[in-house]
Amino acid sequence: MEIRILRYFLTVAKEGSITGAANYLHLTQPTLSRQLQDLEKELGQKLLIRTNHNVSLTAEGMILRKRAEEILDMVEKTENEFSSLKHEIAGEIYIGSGETKIFQYVTEIITEIQKNYPEIIFNIYSGILEDVTEKIDNGLLDFGIIMEPVDLSKYNTINLPDKDIWGIVMRKDSELAKKEYVTFQDIENLPLILSRKVFRKSTSDNEFFKWFNEKKDKLNIVATHTLFYNAAVMVEKGVGYMITLNNLANTSLNSNLYFRPIKPAIEAHWSLIWKKYQIFTPASKLFLEKIQQKFK
Repeated sequence: MEIRILRYFLTVAKEGSITGAANYLHLTQPTLSRQLQDLEKELGQKLLIRTNHNVSLTAEGMILRKRAEEILDMVEKTENEFSSLKHEIAGEIYIGSGETKIFQYVTEIITEIQKNYPEIIFNIYSGILEDVTEKIDNGLLDFGIIMEPVDLSKYNTINLPDKDIWGIVMRKDSELAKKEYVTFQDIENLPLILSRKVFRKSTSDNEFFKWFNEKKDKLNIVATHTLFYNAAVMVEKGVGYMITLNNLANTSLNSNLYFRPIKPAIEAHWSLIWKKYQIFTPASKLFLEKIQQKFK
Protein backbone atom coordinates (compact mmCIF):
# COMPACT_ATOMS: atom_id res chain seq x y z
CA MET A 1 0.00 0.00 0.00
CA GLU A 2 1.24 3.45 -0.87
CA ILE A 3 1.08 6.28 1.65
CA ARG A 4 -0.53 8.46 -1.02
CA ILE A 5 -3.40 5.98 -1.50
CA LEU A 6 -3.98 5.74 2.24
CA ARG A 7 -4.31 9.53 2.34
CA TYR A 8 -6.84 9.30 -0.49
CA PHE A 9 -8.82 6.67 1.42
CA LEU A 10 -8.88 8.73 4.63
CA THR A 11 -10.03 11.80 2.73
CA VAL A 12 -12.94 9.84 1.26
CA ALA A 13 -13.82 8.53 4.74
CA LYS A 14 -13.75 12.09 6.10
CA GLU A 15 -15.71 13.70 3.27
CA GLY A 16 -18.24 10.88 2.98
CA SER A 17 -18.26 11.42 -0.76
CA ILE A 18 -15.94 10.49 -3.62
CA THR A 19 -16.89 13.68 -5.42
CA GLY A 20 -16.10 15.82 -2.38
CA ALA A 21 -12.84 13.98 -1.75
CA ALA A 22 -11.81 14.31 -5.42
CA ASN A 23 -12.39 18.06 -5.27
CA TYR A 24 -10.39 18.35 -2.07
CA LEU A 25 -7.51 16.31 -3.49
CA HIS A 26 -7.63 18.06 -6.89
CA LEU A 27 -8.23 14.76 -8.67
CA THR A 28 -10.85 13.69 -11.16
CA GLN A 29 -13.59 11.49 -9.77
CA PRO A 30 -12.81 8.53 -12.10
CA THR A 31 -9.13 8.66 -11.10
CA LEU A 32 -9.95 8.57 -7.38
CA SER A 33 -12.55 5.81 -7.86
CA ARG A 34 -10.03 3.69 -9.72
CA GLN A 35 -7.40 4.14 -6.97
CA LEU A 36 -9.91 3.02 -4.35
CA GLN A 37 -10.97 0.01 -6.40
CA ASP A 38 -7.31 -0.98 -6.77
CA LEU A 39 -6.89 -0.68 -2.99
CA GLU A 40 -9.91 -2.93 -2.38
CA LYS A 41 -8.52 -5.44 -4.89
CA GLU A 42 -5.10 -5.37 -3.23
CA LEU A 43 -6.57 -6.03 0.22
CA GLY A 44 -9.18 -8.47 -1.03
CA GLN A 45 -11.92 -6.67 0.91
CA LYS A 46 -14.75 -4.28 0.17
CA LEU A 47 -13.95 -1.04 2.01
CA LEU A 48 -16.71 1.31 0.89
CA ILE A 49 -20.48 1.15 0.53
CA ARG A 50 -21.33 3.34 -2.45
CA THR A 51 -24.70 5.04 -2.99
CA ASN A 52 -25.77 7.63 -5.54
CA HIS A 53 -24.36 10.58 -3.64
CA ASN A 54 -22.42 9.30 -0.63
CA VAL A 55 -20.11 6.56 0.58
CA SER A 56 -19.77 4.93 3.98
CA LEU A 57 -17.25 2.48 5.42
CA THR A 58 -17.74 -1.25 5.72
CA ALA A 59 -16.50 -3.00 8.86
CA GLU A 60 -13.28 -3.75 6.97
CA GLY A 61 -13.08 -0.11 5.92
CA MET A 62 -13.29 0.99 9.55
CA ILE A 63 -10.38 -1.30 10.41
CA LEU A 64 -8.32 0.19 7.59
CA ARG A 65 -9.26 3.72 8.65
CA LYS A 66 -7.84 3.14 12.14
CA ARG A 67 -4.66 1.53 10.79
CA ALA A 68 -4.20 4.16 8.09
CA GLU A 69 -4.45 6.94 10.69
CA GLU A 70 -1.78 5.21 12.78
CA ILE A 71 0.46 4.70 9.75
CA LEU A 72 0.21 8.33 8.67
CA ASP A 73 0.80 9.50 12.26
CA MET A 74 3.96 7.39 12.26
CA VAL A 75 5.03 8.82 8.91
CA GLU A 76 4.56 12.36 10.22
CA LYS A 77 6.42 11.54 13.43
CA THR A 78 9.32 10.02 11.47
CA GLU A 79 9.51 13.05 9.16
CA ASN A 80 9.56 15.36 12.20
CA GLU A 81 12.32 13.31 13.84
CA PHE A 82 14.57 13.55 10.80
CA SER A 83 13.76 17.22 10.38
CA SER A 84 14.84 17.83 13.97
CA LEU A 85 18.28 16.34 13.22
CA LYS A 86 19.02 19.41 11.11
CA HIS A 87 19.00 21.53 14.25
CA GLU A 88 21.03 21.30 17.44
CA ILE A 89 18.11 20.29 19.68
CA ALA A 90 14.65 20.71 18.22
CA GLY A 91 11.69 18.62 17.15
CA GLU A 92 8.60 17.15 18.75
CA ILE A 93 8.08 15.04 21.88
CA TYR A 94 4.96 12.87 22.26
CA ILE A 95 3.65 12.13 25.78
CA GLY A 96 0.50 10.22 26.73
CA SER A 97 -1.11 10.48 30.15
CA GLY A 98 -4.18 9.72 32.16
CA GLU A 99 -5.91 12.54 34.01
CA THR A 100 -3.95 13.19 37.22
CA LYS A 101 -2.47 16.03 39.26
CA ILE A 102 0.86 14.16 38.98
CA PHE A 103 1.18 15.61 35.48
CA GLN A 104 2.20 18.88 37.12
CA TYR A 105 5.67 17.42 37.79
CA VAL A 106 6.11 16.68 34.09
CA THR A 107 4.83 20.17 33.28
CA GLU A 108 7.66 21.65 35.36
CA ILE A 109 10.17 19.81 33.15
CA ILE A 110 8.36 20.94 29.99
CA THR A 111 8.47 24.57 31.17
CA GLU A 112 12.19 24.37 31.91
CA ILE A 113 13.01 22.82 28.52
CA GLN A 114 10.92 25.28 26.52
CA LYS A 115 12.69 28.24 28.13
CA ASN A 116 16.05 26.99 26.88
CA TYR A 117 14.96 25.12 23.74
CA PRO A 118 12.02 27.02 22.21
CA GLU A 119 12.11 24.92 19.02
CA ILE A 120 10.98 21.81 20.91
CA ILE A 121 7.23 21.17 20.68
CA PHE A 122 5.40 18.95 23.19
CA ASN A 123 2.40 16.92 21.99
CA ILE A 124 0.25 15.73 24.90
CA TYR A 125 -2.23 12.89 24.38
CA SER A 126 -4.82 12.24 27.11
CA GLY A 127 -6.13 8.69 27.28
CA ILE A 128 -6.73 5.62 29.39
CA LEU A 129 -4.01 3.07 30.13
CA GLU A 130 -4.71 0.78 27.17
CA ASP A 131 -4.68 3.67 24.69
CA VAL A 132 -1.41 5.08 26.02
CA THR A 133 0.47 1.75 26.07
CA GLU A 134 -0.83 0.78 22.61
CA LYS A 135 0.48 4.04 21.15
CA ILE A 136 3.83 3.57 22.89
CA ASP A 137 4.06 0.02 21.53
CA ASN A 138 3.29 1.29 18.03
CA GLY A 139 5.85 4.09 18.26
CA LEU A 140 3.27 6.89 18.24
CA LEU A 141 4.21 8.10 21.73
CA ASP A 142 7.67 8.55 23.22
CA PHE A 143 6.56 8.42 26.86
CA GLY A 144 3.50 7.55 28.90
CA ILE A 145 2.28 8.40 32.40
CA ILE A 146 0.31 5.45 33.72
CA MET A 147 -1.29 4.35 36.97
CA GLU A 148 0.34 1.43 38.74
CA PRO A 149 0.34 -1.46 39.13
CA VAL A 150 0.50 -2.71 35.55
CA ASP A 151 2.69 -5.14 33.61
CA LEU A 152 5.83 -3.12 32.93
CA SER A 153 7.98 -5.91 31.46
CA LYS A 154 8.15 -4.15 28.07
CA TYR A 155 9.01 -0.74 29.47
CA ASN A 156 11.58 1.25 31.37
CA THR A 157 10.04 3.21 34.23
CA ILE A 158 10.54 6.08 36.62
CA ASN A 159 8.30 6.30 39.68
CA LEU A 160 6.75 9.75 39.97
CA PRO A 161 6.39 11.40 43.38
CA ASP A 162 3.18 12.00 45.28
CA LYS A 163 -0.03 10.03 44.87
CA ASP A 164 -3.71 10.42 44.12
CA ILE A 165 -6.60 9.35 46.34
CA TRP A 166 -9.83 7.75 45.15
CA GLY A 167 -13.07 9.32 46.30
CA ILE A 168 -16.44 10.79 45.36
CA VAL A 169 -17.24 14.15 43.75
CA MET A 170 -20.65 15.50 44.75
CA ARG A 171 -22.66 18.69 44.90
CA LYS A 172 -22.14 20.91 47.94
CA ASP A 173 -25.78 20.53 48.93
CA SER A 174 -25.41 16.74 49.23
CA GLU A 175 -25.68 15.18 52.68
CA LEU A 176 -22.42 13.35 51.97
CA ALA A 177 -20.63 16.69 51.71
CA LYS A 178 -21.00 17.03 55.48
CA LYS A 179 -18.86 13.90 56.02
CA GLU A 180 -15.04 13.77 56.17
CA TYR A 181 -15.04 10.59 54.07
CA VAL A 182 -17.48 8.17 52.44
CA THR A 183 -17.84 4.41 52.81
CA PHE A 184 -19.36 1.80 50.55
CA GLN A 185 -22.53 1.88 52.63
CA ASP A 186 -22.84 5.63 51.97
CA ILE A 187 -22.90 5.23 48.19
CA GLU A 188 -24.48 1.78 47.80
CA ASN A 189 -27.85 3.14 46.66
CA LEU A 190 -26.74 6.42 45.09
CA PRO A 191 -26.65 7.08 41.30
CA LEU A 192 -22.97 6.83 40.32
CA ILE A 193 -20.94 8.20 37.40
CA LEU A 194 -17.57 6.65 36.67
CA SER A 195 -14.84 6.42 34.08
CA ARG A 196 -15.48 4.06 31.19
CA LYS A 197 -12.09 2.51 31.96
CA VAL A 198 -13.22 1.63 35.47
CA PHE A 199 -16.56 0.32 34.25
CA ARG A 200 -15.09 -2.08 31.69
CA LYS A 201 -12.01 -3.16 33.65
CA SER A 202 -12.63 -6.69 34.94
CA THR A 203 -9.26 -7.63 36.43
CA SER A 204 -6.34 -5.62 37.78
CA ASP A 205 -3.86 -5.61 40.64
CA ASN A 206 -4.85 -2.01 41.31
CA GLU A 207 -6.39 -1.68 44.79
CA PHE A 208 -9.24 0.47 43.54
CA PHE A 209 -10.23 -2.02 40.82
CA LYS A 210 -10.21 -4.81 43.41
CA TRP A 211 -12.52 -2.74 45.61
CA PHE A 212 -14.73 -1.80 42.68
CA ASN A 213 -15.08 -5.37 41.35
CA GLU A 214 -16.09 -6.61 44.79
CA LYS A 215 -18.84 -3.98 45.01
CA LYS A 216 -19.84 -3.60 41.35
CA ASP A 217 -23.01 -5.69 41.48
CA LYS A 218 -24.30 -3.63 44.41
CA LEU A 219 -23.61 -0.22 42.88
CA ASN A 220 -26.17 1.87 40.98
CA ILE A 221 -24.17 2.99 37.91
CA VAL A 222 -26.18 5.47 35.85
CA ALA A 223 -23.50 6.88 33.52
CA THR A 224 -19.92 6.42 32.34
CA HIS A 225 -17.50 8.94 30.83
CA THR A 226 -14.12 9.33 29.16
CA LEU A 227 -13.71 13.09 29.69
CA PHE A 228 -13.69 14.37 33.26
CA TYR A 229 -15.14 17.81 32.49
CA ASN A 230 -18.33 16.38 30.97
CA ALA A 231 -18.80 14.10 33.97
CA ALA A 232 -18.34 17.05 36.37
CA VAL A 233 -21.13 18.90 34.52
CA MET A 234 -23.41 15.89 35.07
CA VAL A 235 -22.63 15.98 38.80
CA GLU A 236 -23.43 19.70 38.96
CA LYS A 237 -26.76 19.08 37.21
CA GLY A 238 -27.69 16.39 39.72
CA VAL A 239 -27.33 13.32 37.50
CA GLY A 240 -25.26 11.49 40.09
CA TYR A 241 -22.07 11.18 42.15
CA MET A 242 -18.74 10.67 40.41
CA ILE A 243 -16.13 8.11 41.52
CA THR A 244 -12.78 9.65 40.63
CA LEU A 245 -9.36 10.82 41.82
CA ASN A 246 -8.79 13.85 44.00
CA ASN A 247 -7.55 17.18 42.62
CA LEU A 248 -9.35 16.79 39.30
CA ALA A 249 -12.60 18.54 40.17
CA ASN A 250 -12.75 22.26 40.83
CA THR A 251 -13.73 22.33 44.53
CA SER A 252 -12.84 25.97 45.20
CA LEU A 253 -15.11 28.30 47.16
CA ASN A 254 -16.75 29.40 43.92
CA SER A 255 -17.44 25.84 42.82
CA ASN A 256 -20.59 23.84 43.45
CA LEU A 257 -18.62 20.61 43.93
CA TYR A 258 -17.05 18.80 46.88
CA PHE A 259 -14.63 15.86 46.96
CA ARG A 260 -14.70 13.31 49.77
CA PRO A 261 -12.21 10.39 49.96
CA ILE A 262 -13.27 6.77 50.19
CA LYS A 263 -12.55 5.00 53.48
CA PRO A 264 -10.62 2.73 53.85
CA ALA A 265 -8.29 4.97 51.81
CA ILE A 266 -7.37 3.75 48.30
CA GLU A 267 -4.26 5.34 46.78
CA ALA A 268 -3.12 5.61 43.16
CA HIS A 269 0.58 5.75 42.24
CA TRP A 270 1.97 6.78 38.85
CA SER A 271 5.02 6.07 36.70
CA LEU A 272 6.59 7.52 33.58
CA ILE A 273 7.24 4.71 31.08
CA TRP A 274 8.96 4.32 27.71
CA LYS A 275 9.62 1.32 25.49
CA LYS A 276 12.76 -0.69 26.17
CA TYR A 277 15.57 -0.29 23.62
CA GLN A 278 13.89 2.82 22.26
CA ILE A 279 16.05 5.11 20.12
CA PHE A 280 15.43 8.73 21.09
CA THR A 281 15.68 11.93 19.11
CA PRO A 282 17.91 14.59 20.71
CA ALA A 283 14.79 16.35 22.04
CA SER A 284 13.30 13.20 23.61
CA LYS A 285 16.68 12.26 25.06
CA LEU A 286 16.95 15.70 26.66
CA PHE A 287 13.49 15.33 28.19
CA LEU A 288 14.38 11.93 29.62
CA GLU A 289 17.64 13.22 31.08
CA LYS A 290 15.78 16.06 32.82
CA ILE A 291 13.22 13.62 34.21
CA GLN A 292 15.96 11.29 35.48
CA GLN A 293 17.77 14.16 37.15
CA LYS A 294 14.61 15.34 38.91
CA PHE A 295 13.31 11.92 39.99
CA LYS A 296 16.38 9.76 40.64
